[in-house]
Amino acid sequence: MEFLTERGALTEAVAWAARVLPARSPVPVLGGLLLDASDGRLRVSGLDFEASACVETEAATVRPGQVLVMGRRLLDICKVLPDGPVRCVVEGPRFTVTASGARFGLSVLPLDDYPALPPLPEVRGAVEAARFAAAVADVAVAAGRDDTLPALTGVRLVLDGSTMTLAASDRYRYAVRTLPWKAAAPDVEADVLVSARRLTEIARTLGRSGLVSVALDDGSAGFEHAGARTTVRLLDGRLPAHDTLFALADPAVAVLDRAALVEAVRRVAVVADGGSPLQLAFTDGPDGSVLLQAGYEDDVASQRLPATLEGAGGMTVAFNPVYLMDALSSIEEPTVRLSLMGAGRRAMVTPGEATPDTATHRHLLMSVKPAVL
Repeated sequence: MEFLTERGALTEAVAWAARVLPARSPVPVLGGLLLDASDGRLRVSGLDFEASACVETEAATVRPGQVLVMGRRLLDICKVLPDGPVRCVVEGPRFTVTASGARFGLSVLPLDDYPALPPLPEVRGAVEAARFAAAVADVAVAAGRDDTLPALTGVRLVLDGSTMTLAASDRYRYAVRTLPWKAAAPDVEADVLVSARRLTEIARTLGRSGLVSVALDDGSAGFEHAGARTTVRLLDGRLPAHDTLFALADPAVAVLDRAALVEAVRRVAVVADGGSPLQLAFTDGPDGSVLLQAGYEDDVASQRLPATLEGAGGMTVAFNPVYLMDALSSIEEPTVRLSLMGAGRRAMVTPGEATPDTATHRHLLMSVKPAVL
C-alpha cells in the first residue's frame, strides 16, 4: 500500500474518524484507524461499540491496499507534520509517513481482528447542516449527565412529515427545537433517542453548509455529509412527553433585551456559589423593571434592568443561574420572553417575538424558592 496526499486533507480525515475511538478499550484493535487507499481516494474509518465514522479524501494511489494503525498516535503525527505533500507506505510490519524530511513509523495492527464497519441505515431525508447544528446545540445543553439514567443523557429526535423536532431534559429543564427538513417520502415518521454527547460532536463537525442526510433503523442513527458519514447506537427508553409540561395557563409575561439580561445574569451570578439561586423581582407599570439578586449574608450582588411585565402586578422568581444562562445563551434573537407561573413553578423561555405556542425554540425551567437576601 502506498499513497500521496496533502497534510491538511490527511489531518482533517484522521481527526474526523478518530472522534469515535474509545479512550480505553479491552479490544486493542478498536483503538485503530483503518486506512483504505484505492482509485485516487483515501478512506479513513474508525469505530467502537457505540459509534462509527468514515470519511473519504483525495489521495494519489501508488499501490492500493489497507492498513490498520493506532488512531490517536497517527493523529498526533498528523498534527506535527510539515505543510505540503505527505507520502504514506506500508513497509512490512510498519506504516511509514514522510513529509519534507520528517519521517515517522507506526506498527501495523492485525487487520483480521478488526470488525466490519456497520452500514449506513436507511436514509429518511436531509436537513440543512447549519440549521441542524444550531438546533442540536440549543437543546443538548438541557440533556442530563448522569449515566445511571441513560435516557436522560439523550436527545429525542422526532421526524414527522416535513418537521424535525429535537428535545432534551435532565428533569429540571426541558429544551425543544423544531425545524423544517426534507423527508425522503411524505409518510416518513420516526421517534428515537440519540446520545446528546455523540449528536453534539456529529452536528458540530459535519459542516456548516449543504445538506446532512439523516438515516435511521431500529438500532442506530446515521448522518452523512460531503463524503463523511457516521453512525451511532440508539439509546433505550424515552423522554417524558413535553406537551403537557409546556402548557402554561395564563402566565405572566416579561419581555427583556436578551443581551442585557445575559450580561446581568453573568455578572450577578458571580456570588451565587454552590448552585444558590439567582432571584428576579419584576415590577410592572410604565417604568417596569426587574431586579436581579444573588448571594447570601455579606456576599451579595444585584442589578436592575428595564422590563415589561404583563398579567401580574409584580412577581419574584428564582432560577439556578447555570440553567438560566444556558437557556438565554441558546437564543439568538434580540429580545427574550419569560412566561412565568410564579415562584417554585414552571417558566418558559422563548425568543421575544414568539409565544410559547408559536415558538420553534422553547426552553422550560423549573423555578426555585426565592432566597431571603
